[in-house]
Amino acid sequence: MNVLVLNCGSSSIKYQLIDMANENQLLAKGLVERVGFSDAILTHKPEGKDKYQLVTNIPDHTVGINLILKALVDPNHGVISTLNEIKAVGHRVAHGGEFFTSSILINEKVKNEIGQCSELAPLHNPANLKGIESMQHLLPDVPQVAVFDTSFHQTMPDFAYLYAIPYEYYEKYRVRRYGFHGTSHKYVAQKACNILGVDFNKQKIITCHLGNGASVAAIQNGKSIDTSMGFTPVEGLMMGTRSGDVDPSVLLYIAEKEKLGVQEVNDLINKKSGVSGISGLSSDMRDIENAAAEGNKRAQLALNMYYYRVKKFVGSYAAAMDGVDLIIFTGGIGENDFVLREKVSSALDFMGIDFDPEANRGVRGKDKILTKPNSRVKVMVITTNEELVIATDTVNIINGLKK
Repeated sequence: MNVLVLNCGSSSIKYQLIDMANENQLLAKGLVERVGFSDAILTHKPEGKDKYQLVTNIPDHTVGINLILKALVDPNHGVISTLNEIKAVGHRVAHGGEFFTSSILINEKVKNEIGQCSELAPLHNPANLKGIESMQHLLPDVPQVAVFDTSFHQTMPDFAYLYAIPYEYYEKYRVRRYGFHGTSHKYVAQKACNILGVDFNKQKIITCHLGNGASVAAIQNGKSIDTSMGFTPVEGLMMGTRSGDVDPSVLLYIAEKEKLGVQEVNDLINKKSGVSGISGLSSDMRDIENAAAEGNKRAQLALNMYYYRVKKFVGSYAAAMDGVDLIIFTGGIGENDFVLREKVSSALDFMGIDFDPEANRGVRGKDKILTKPNSRVKVMVITTNEELVIATDTVNIINGLKK
């Protein structure tokens, strides 16, 4: 079964076409950038063929997705003969609120509920809906499935997901911790357990999804019991441009002093903070590490703050679960930054981690155990594949309809 996976942003569309019946073979992937502009770019990468790029006017998501479909069947750079070979579409949807605890077949009711969550994810859910509606227009007979960033974390207990503010705001506006990166946290935890030959449903696992956006999750007996991102993806760890945890009164104080409005404060914590705000250089950890190596003190400070906060969340989640069996690093930074992995893990030897620096050094983008054989707590680097999770959930739901 060929599954088209779509991840629609406000001005972008990421996609992959995966042959799930042939060992999950990736057939093509690509990106549409600058949707809504006359100089938008389609970059199409078919497996085994040269990359194809097109600069053209792409006024909306429907036009962008139509160009993707044309690229997939093109005689020169296509990978399928006809669009009939696409049997299902899986959509990444950022926010499922309390409506969705798992992936689901899309119908009008589901679309309406995704729309109701748009207030909680105003940059993402409306764009996700545009992708869904575009596919309904272009391939009306192909079933579509929504896979939510938040659904895996819906198993959190109320004492973990509620904020200590008047309860009426939860009742009126559903203000609570939702968490994100759920597909990645679940995928890498299950993958690591398969590699180790242990039962996912009997382990205490801490997963660290570290990229430009970053979150940590506590997974106990196969269920998420806590995660660092909250009502929005700003809470928790220090990130590329996001502040992570901060005393709310700091924002009130700065807003008053600088005469900032609500949107300006929102931009401050989302776009001007994190390692970029501290270093004054970049949101890319590679740039920060290079600058620190050259003696830049603010770059080194940004690194120290980043390492410390990851370590702090890992320690707190070990406490929340009364121990931990496995710690996982994933995401663009987690999979490639061996210095970070060593800084965090070697400082946690009191938890029973016997870290192996030699096994860790230089490891980038591959699955590996990073602790010595006698280590009571295992540490691993695991490559994530959120698109495969979306495609797998899509196939499982479509196959379930046939039974």
